[in-house]
Amino acid sequence: MLSISKKELNRRKEALIKMMNQKRIDALYIVSPASINYLTGFEVISTERPMALIIKSDGETIMFSPLLEVDHVKKYAYVDRVIHYPEYPDEKHPMKWLAEYMKKLGLKDKVIGYDTDGYGHIMGYRGPKLSEVFKDAKYIYARDLIEELRMIKSSEEINILRESARWTILAHRLLQEYTEPGKYEDEISFRASFEATLTMIRALPGLRNLRVIARFRGQIGKHSYYPHSLPIHAKIKRGDILVTGAGAKICGYSVELERTLIVGKPTNEQLKFFKLMLRAQEIALEVIKPGVKCSDVDRAVRKFFNENGIMQYWRHHTGHGLGLEPHEAPFLDIGDNRVLKPGMVISVEPGIYVENLGGFRHSDTIIITEDGYEILTTYPREIEELIIEK
Repeated sequence: MLSISKKELNRRKEALIKMMNQKRIDALYIVSPASINYLTGFEVISTERPMALIIKSDGETIMFSPLLEVDHVKKYAYVDRVIHYPEYPDEKHPMKWLAEYMKKLGLKDKVIGYDTDGYGHIMGYRGPKLSEVFKDAKYIYARDLIEELRMIKSSEEINILRESARWTILAHRLLQEYTEPGKYEDEISFRASFEATLTMIRALPGLRNLRVIARFRGQIGKHSYYPHSLPIHAKIKRGDILVTGAGAKICGYSVELERTLIVGKPTNEQLKFFKLMLRAQEIALEVIKPGVKCSDVDRAVRKFFNENGIMQYWRHHTGHGLGLEPHEAPFLDIGDNRVLKPGMVISVEPGIYVENLGGFRHSDTIIITEDGYEILTTYPREIEELIIEK
């Protein structure tokens, strides 16, 4: 069965505690839903009610939860105990409850690392910082400790991402198959996503929160010029450039697959920019291997843009890490000098965006291996296989 085992969760915790001891941190206070999932296996539903994970340097793990989530946490979170408060905002603010618990946990005069000092402004939440309500401690920013661990995927994580890729490819195949002139982007996306999700649910019984999405997100025709669009509920028509996106969520993890489709025979201008986009992605892949800086991958792609006189069509970096979040560290960007290491999972997606014509972007998810990389999203990339001929 696909899952993150308790053995793997223990490995993560032990690695984190080792880092905490090296930094002389007595406890970590973690609010990030992805990081809580990473360390406990619990998929947090973020609301205005604060939830946090506390990890002590002696290995004890405690979830701080609102009352309405306590039973949910006890059933699914791999923690030693759960502490809770009644409600938010209530007569006594949750952060004041937390300050009292921190004292009971023996954290007075200790060093507490945090990813967020308090809780984010989510769904109307307002409240003080943790450091303001529990002043008898020293605080340091420590998000990087967990980020460093999350960047290198374990064998269990990679197995889940491989499975995600299988269903992502199916969903994208259905999206392409169901695309035809006269149909709304929504009906094509809903049909492909529903069919792929239902098939996955039947194939993977016992897993929670499975979901497959294949869509256009409004990147249709000239509107594909906008890299991060919202659905515009367009009807597909001949001559349209379509930029797609697909992913399959399993145990909180998902890969990313994007392609540029063209409805009908491509024009010479469409072919020109499609080929340039494809070559930009190939250049990135030619540079990628362990030991290479993330910045050098992006630098090679930007050099290609400059040499071909298309820098005015550049809008974003070459790629990003992914896993529990759709965008994670590291980033294939000239501002990120981290070195690529085996086990990193990243997207490779340089794009070209031409106003009054459209956008051109393929995105593939790859794993950095000992001697190079492995593509998880093995979907056709050449124009001949990405034309909608209906």
